[in-house]
Amino acid sequence: MRSRNPVFSRRGFSRDNGYAGFNAAPQAGGPAVATQGNPYAQGAPYAQPAGNPYAQNPYAQQDQQYGAPPQAPATTGRMTMDDVVIRTASTLGVLVVTAALAWALLPVDDANIGRSIGVGVGAALVGMVLALVQSFKRKASPALILTYAAFEGVFLGVISSVVDNRIADGAAMQAVIGTMAVFAGVLIAYKAGWIRVNRRFYGFVMAAALGFVFLMMVNLLFAVFGGGDGLGFRSGTLGVVFGIVGVILGACFLAMDFKQVEDGLAYGAPREEAWLAAFGLTLTLVWLYLEFLRLIAILNSND
Repeated sequence: MRSRNPVFSRRGFSRDNGYAGFNAAPQAGGPAVATQGNPYAQGAPYAQPAGNPYAQNPYAQQDQQYGAPPQAPATTGRMTMDDVVIRTASTLGVLVVTAALAWALLPVDDANIGRSIGVGVGAALVGMVLALVQSFKRKASPALILTYAAFEGVFLGVISSVVDNRIADGAAMQAVIGTMAVFAGVLIAYKAGWIRVNRRFYGFVMAAALGFVFLMMVNLLFAVFGGGDGLGFRSGTLGVVFGIVGVILGACFLAMDFKQVEDGLAYGAPREEAWLAAFGLTLTLVWLYLEFLRLIAILNSND
């Protein structure tokens, strides 16, 4: 299973079968790990000819022959759930701090809104470039990831202040609550086995996401050259529908991210991979927050 997230898809955080709780080990009795079960054996940067590339068990080849699950290396350099949680909290913490500073230091009154929006758009462009650079790097760069979070926080702080102060009072807090609720709901559903992330799920979500992004790009082009809201995908009833679709897609992205983290833990990914997990989860949470904020703005502008 390859994630729609460029971070996880390049690292090979995946295995294709079923679902399980976090820290679950690959199940015994399945097909040979080298040909199907182990995601790192198919062109991943850490791949070895056969078996789990992180396993240090001298009997690993015999285990594969008889269908036993590969054993993750018992070393302190292996990624743990605590590593993922701590690094995700650090990345989101930087984002929240810079968002709060941007909200406080960049006013959006009539005299300053143009300058503030300009700073926010500039920060968004820098953040996008940094995200692309990290996405295509072979190794995680904590400094790059935290710098991305800082610039993304400036953008979110400005856009949240604009919506909260000029369109819908309390919109930012409502978007935060909505994002947290979706995160918690998807996590509970995933761990309970109600969401099964497999190839069919992945293919459906990717097709829907590509269609969604394509329509938004077309709408943006019509808005730039034709004025107004383009084809109307971001206003009125149609805007509300597409806002709900965006939130649903974000929830699906979260489920796939959980699957990638789970598989990285099961196969003993190196500890530095926790930074990539944090980066991928942050990207998805930013998507969800922006979709909620946009949906709230549309609903209030229709009143």
